[in-house]
Amino acid sequence: MTRPCILVLGTGGTIAGAAGSATGGGYRAGGLALDAMLEALAGLGLDADLVGREVARIGSQDIGWDEWRALHAACLEAIADPAITGIIITHGTDTAEETGFLLDLTLPAVKPVVLVGAMRPADAVGADGMRNFANAVKVASDRHAAGRGVMLVMGDAVLAARDARKAATSAIDAFRSFPRGPLARVTPARLDWFGPPHRAGEGARYRFPDSLPRIAILTAGAGMDAQPVEALLGIGARGIVLAGMGQGNAPRAVLDALARAAASGVPVVRASRVDEGLVDRNVEVDDDALGLVAARALGPARARVLLMVLVANGITDAAAVQAAFDG
Repeated sequence: MTRPCILVLGTGGTIAGAAGSATGGGYRAGGLALDAMLEALAGLGLDADLVGREVARIGSQDIGWDEWRALHAACLEAIADPAITGIIITHGTDTAEETGFLLDLTLPAVKPVVLVGAMRPADAVGADGMRNFANAVKVASDRHAAGRGVMLVMGDAVLAARDARKAATSAIDAFRSFPRGPLARVTPARLDWFGPPHRAGEGARYRFPDSLPRIAILTAGAGMDAQPVEALLGIGARGIVLAGMGQGNAPRAVLDALARAAASGVPVVRASRVDEGLVDRNVEVDDDALGLVAARALGPARARVLLMVLVANGITDAAAVQAAFDG
């Protein structure tokens, strides 16, 4: 039987971090080259051949357009290559939900694409990177992994990129999945899926943009006025995501300013600064009257990614944007 061949795209992050001290608190993200990581992994006896390609060696707070474009192109190339079974992207955890969701929106779901990271650098006591990576290989090699969209593997859980978010700053189980739970549980020895592939044979949902428009996140707070909204419009924001209170609420002056922005053709999406929960239409805020969009299950970070893709694809009408968030 032919061994799976996995393309590993390295971007850096804590999984490639080096602290220089097993018990220290600080470290340098991306301090280890991908080749060094793969050499260490070779000693684990993983049942797959790994082919490495380094895209970047940075902390994921610095991930942006150049890295996203390179990752998307490399994934498309690997998807078209019959010799490649699946794709693993090593990534920092700070923005893994954004990279994963962007790729999920713009890649066909025909081969497994798995993001993997770590909460502790490679030379720290209790480092989790090697186990997470071995789990990612287990997922990317599995014949039942295709048709599930882009996935994130952390802490023995397989999460859909659409649902995954970082919910803790440093806990080893920092990621949560909402509104759906994990797709599977995984260890280096076993993989148990909780349901069938939900995107089998599905193509990319949206065209990968030629460039990304400026979409801003505005966090609501008590006592705010309209000036932050006006400032964002003044620097050319082509869309605004409100990280609102509760179910995406904000002071009246802020909502009125956002309604004026929406009326001028700038789509406005109401998300919540609360860690978990749905933001529905017309609950406390009259979205119909104000021309606003409810983010539903997406938090501010992923709502910004979806709105960037929509605006880049020429989708700015509030009803069409709402339909995308509902979907």
